[in-house]
Amino acid sequence: MRTTIVSHEDWLKARHELLAAEKAFTRERDALTRRRAALPWERVTKPYRFEGRDGPLSLADLFEGRSQLIVYHFMFAPDWDEGCKSCSFWADNFNGITVHLNHRDVTLTAVSRAPFARLEAYRKRMGWTFPWVSSANSDFNFDYRVSFTPAELAAGEANYNYGVQPIDVSDEVGISVFARNADGVFHTYSCYGRGIDMMNSAYQFLDLVPKGRDEGSFSFPMSWVRRHDDYAAQTESRHTCHSCGPASAA
Repeated sequence: MRTTIVSHEDWLKARHELLAAEKAFTRERDALTRRRAALPWERVTKPYRFEGRDGPLSLADLFEGRSQLIVYHFMFAPDWDEGCKSCSFWADNFNGITVHLNHRDVTLTAVSRAPFARLEAYRKRMGWTFPWVSSANSDFNFDYRVSFTPAELAAGEANYNYGVQPIDVSDEVGISVFARNADGVFHTYSCYGRGIDMMNSAYQFLDLVPKGRDEGSFSFPMSWVRRHDDYAAQTESRHTCHSCGPASAA
C-alpha cells in the first residue's frame, strides 16, 4: 500500500476537497432516492405461493400485515447443499435490523428456490433470525429474473439486470420491493448485481479504510468471502458462485 505523507495542514486541505465531493454525492444520492420512490407501480396478478415455517403462504402473507415488503432474492437453488456464500455475506447484515424496518411499516424477507426444510437448516446454522421462505413450487424467481430455465442455461445467456447477460448459474441475486393496499399487491422496484451493493454494511465500512475492498488481486472480486463459520478453517466452499454482489456487472 503506497501513500503520500503530508503535514496536518495539507491533509486538512485534501480532506476539505474530498468533503465537497462527498456532499455533492450525498445530494445526488438523495435525489436518486426520491426518483426511486416516485417510480410507477405494476400490479401483481399471478397467485404466487411460498412455503414458510407455518406452511403455505401467498405474496400478500409475506407482508405480515404491513404495507411494504422487501424481498432479498437469496441464491439457493433446489439442488444446492448450501446457500451462496456471497449471499450469506449479505444476509449477515440483515440480523437485528428487521425490528427497525417493521416499525417503519416494512417487512424484509429472503426468498429462495431450495425446499423450506433446507433453508431452515441453513438459517439455523448461520444463526439468522430474519424471515426466509421457499418459492420452490412457484414461478416467482423466474418472473423476477433471478432464476433461469434449462433452455436459458443451455443458451448461456438470459435477461438479467434489465439486459441480456451471459449466464452460467441457475440462480442469481437481486432485491425486489412490493407495496400492498386495498387495491391489491404491486411491484414497485427491483435491482440486481451492483444494485444491491448498498445493502452490505461491511462493504461500506471497507470503503472507508485505505486499502478499500482490496479485491483486485483475486481471480474474481469476492473469492475471498467465506460463510462466517468457515473462516477459521479457511475451507473451500462446496458451492462457488462467481456472480453474486459487486462482482456482477453494474
